[in-house]
Amino acid sequence: MIERVVGSGASEDEQKDEELQVTLRPKDFENYIGQERIKKNLLLAIAAAKKRGEPLDHVLLYGPPGLGKTTLANVIAHEMGAQIRVTSGPAIERAGDLASLLTNLQDGDILFIDEIHRLHRVVEEVLYSAMEDFKLDIMLGKGPSARSLRLDLPKFTIIGATTRTGALAAPLRDRFGMVHRLEFYDQNEIEKIIRRAAKILNVQMSDMGSAALLAQRSRLTPRIANRLLKRVRDYADVNGDGIIDVRIATDALALLEIDELGLDPADRLILAAIIDNYDGGPVGVETLAALTSEERQTIEDFIEPYLLQIGLLERTPRGRKATPKSYKHLGKNKPKGRQAKLI
Repeated sequence: MIERVVGSGASEDEQKDEELQVTLRPKDFENYIGQERIKKNLLLAIAAAKKRGEPLDHVLLYGPPGLGKTTLANVIAHEMGAQIRVTSGPAIERAGDLASLLTNLQDGDILFIDEIHRLHRVVEEVLYSAMEDFKLDIMLGKGPSARSLRLDLPKFTIIGATTRTGALAAPLRDRFGMVHRLEFYDQNEIEKIIRRAAKILNVQMSDMGSAALLAQRSRLTPRIANRLLKRVRDYADVNGDGIIDVRIATDALALLEIDELGLDPADRLILAAIIDNYDGGPVGVETLAALTSEERQTIEDFIEPYLLQIGLLERTPRGRKATPKSYKHLGKNKPKGRQAKLI
């Protein structure tokens, strides 16, 4: 399936989860918390495009998972008053799939492509002229009788999202008029997101401390903050009166094995593997993946960014290294004579 259709073939529980996630997502910039620099730039571009009566220039959003790339794409569509079609790079398997998508767009529509770095090369090449000239080149037939057909496309906007901008081909990256990196949020912004989500979910939080505690352990990521809030809500409903306070939040997070820095067992396993097996590193990511039974992409895209952000991990040309802060956090002693061992 190329386009995402909510509710098609999904179970009732899956539909409810999808609907709940949609309601937690802000629909406009007024309710979109954080990413102030990007918001200012996008608001200016949207105002200019609407004033000229033109579609918005193509937008590339990149950054670690869970920071709001999909949400931001939907907000842009809402602010532009445009219809948005949602798909992903792996879902567009052939050039014909892309042609079907593009020819069904209307003037001003937005096509959101998640994981755009995973587009097939053949599809990418078809996309070049579509983005730049709003033309679609299609080959009809094969062999000596093959001929090229050029179709006019409506004036549309592509919003691409990726966690790995370096994996994008340079010609594709250059065709985006706006390229924005989403940064990790600060704790105050995460607290605001948690309080907003709690209000939408009708969750009572008895004090400000519980929101601060959840924010502290949310890895500076809205998706994780919302997920933790829902899990703590479950704990409060079963083990309390449904009201979240600091004690309930602390007990729930302890059950989930989320520590004070927001690390889960997978994070601690990576750090412990570097420290215990390789004296703090450096160690290659492939070795880490084999040692911890995690996929390399999971380590690079989901685990490493936050560990690097808070200073628990260091990435060097020779591999990953644990920092003194990680030794302290895990309660481990740094081995003596490490420097002499490296020389």
